[in-house]
Amino acid sequence: MSKEHIITDIGRLETLYGEATPRAVTKELRYLNSEYRTFVEAAPFMAVATVGSEGLDCSPRGDRGSIARVVDEKTVQFADRRGNNRLDTLRNIVQDNRIGLLFLVPGVSETMRINGRAIISVAPDLLASFSVDGKAPRSVVEVTVEQAYFQCSKALVRSRIWDKENQLAETDVPTAGQMLGATVSDDFDPDEYDKALQQRQGDELW
Repeated sequence: MSKEHIITDIGRLETLYGEATPRAVTKELRYLNSEYRTFVEAAPFMAVATVGSEGLDCSPRGDRGSIARVVDEKTVQFADRRGNNRLDTLRNIVQDNRIGLLFLVPGVSETMRINGRAIISVAPDLLASFSVDGKAPRSVVEVTVEQAYFQCSKALVRSRIWDKENQLAETDVPTAGQMLGATVSDDFDPDEYDKALQQRQGDELW
């Protein structure tokens, strides 16, 4: 690719795209108003973006009911449920507390974005308050809201992500076992892994 076709300065970028519309700017708040709060509380899923010395991370997070608890207009919390113990998100927060959250509500084409600063809490009472089926998370992430705004529906409308006729069957993509099997060199059995996966997920979900 020719260097002349690579944009390296903000001025050229802004000339290419033009100015943001006034509404795209005014919708950004420094807190959660009642409408933004309602959206966040309706979302069972979000993507969490962080950065640290080992690089960037963007992780999916889901929970029963609301993925995040809105404490007040400046504070949201979410449980760190059981996972693979890579700790990519948490390691980054310890090193650099900047965080970005993107909330999705099934069937809704708008999304909600929160940028802010995060801390990791292991306060016993707080952990207990996030228990599901008698199981508490090992930690809870608390985010102080610095920016909050909704994202318009264009991306999800283009992707037709909620359209039933656009959904693929599980057999149309590699299974977890097949993808894992392609990365290991031992006597790993993809079929056995997939057969046991549903049971493991049930036992280790919370």
